[in-house]
Amino acid sequence: MTTLSKPALRPANPNFSSGPCAKRPGWSLEALADAPLGRSHRAKVGKAKLKQAIDLTREVLQVPADYRIGIVPASDTGAVEMALWSLLGERGVDMVAWESFGAGWVTDVVKQLKLADTRLIEAGYGELPDLSSIDFDRDVVFTWNGTTSGVRVPDGDFIPADRKGLTICDATSAAFAQRLDFDKLDVVTYSWQKVLGGEGAHGMLILSPRAVERLLTYKPAWPLPKIFRLTSGGKLIEGIFAGETINTPSMLCVEDYLDALNWAKSIGGLDGLVARAEANFAVLDDFVAKSTWAANLARVPETRSNTSVCLTIADPEIVALDAEAQAGFAKNLVALLEKEGVAYDIGAYRDAPSGLRIWAGATVEASDLEALTLWLEWAFQTQKAALRQAAA
Repeated sequence: MTTLSKPALRPANPNFSSGPCAKRPGWSLEALADAPLGRSHRAKVGKAKLKQAIDLTREVLQVPADYRIGIVPASDTGAVEMALWSLLGERGVDMVAWESFGAGWVTDVVKQLKLADTRLIEAGYGELPDLSSIDFDRDVVFTWNGTTSGVRVPDGDFIPADRKGLTICDATSAAFAQRLDFDKLDVVTYSWQKVLGGEGAHGMLILSPRAVERLLTYKPAWPLPKIFRLTSGGKLIEGIFAGETINTPSMLCVEDYLDALNWAKSIGGLDGLVARAEANFAVLDDFVAKSTWAANLARVPETRSNTSVCLTIADPEIVALDAEAQAGFAKNLVALLEKEGVAYDIGAYRDAPSGLRIWAGATVEASDLEALTLWLEWAFQTQKAALRQAAA
């Protein structure tokens, strides 16, 4: 039924999910032994841990000294929503989207906040929109790395230094794997469970001095829920940016984030993290270049993600099937790999074109990806043989 034998080499860690992502190499529960469980996050020990998380974030991510960093509720989603509801409305806004999560922020701004002066700058899966059409005299909302399309902006050169509006950037699958140009970004958000493989709970909100100035000089026309409030009495709530979280964090998750940050420092900080992600992407990119059936969803090489690598099935025999059958083939391929215990959670996102989405961030080992490519080939050929047999 298949032209290939099962590969002898197996990934040591088969976790290639795009979120929550793989834990750092060598991780075990013992890494969380110092978590102050049963203690208040407002106690001295709790505040110290949260402040340390902020300080290490600044060090590893290379955040400018005059930017504020806060730990906020509800993961990256909560951080983005906090920024949208607190900052938008002072001027027109350009919403830039080319995949599911960017489209979600468009929905929030247009249908929930109902801002009248909104322009949509969009592109389909696999492409970037025309970035030159963005008006930076307006506020701009965009994702740095499209997690569900594998398409990222190549750099921050498209953003002018003398912009009048704010740039609000969802960077959850880019932070710690791609170099963010903070001078061009006024709001940066991400979640612990992405590139560093932390556990869920809180998101990170990073604000430039320009964003802080907007908070202090502009009051939205709509009421803000408690968990979105960054100011009180016309002043910034400074405690949020010193570890005094708005609601109760999991100190177990905080300990896990600290462990991930310290691991990042041990491998060379941001330089080491980026290098690992680039090496991981190179493994998959080399596989695609040699493959007769796999293709990158991202069409332009310079825009291909080094974290959420999205692949389509380009084999002519499969492409000739109708959309439902193509999707079924991809799902069966993913299911076969999971059944073999060599790859978990690598199916394309539900709203994206059918195919594969393989996480290649810094916590993944290149050797595991190399082993995975052998199994990808085996699974494809196995499924194709089964398809032919069924049609005979």
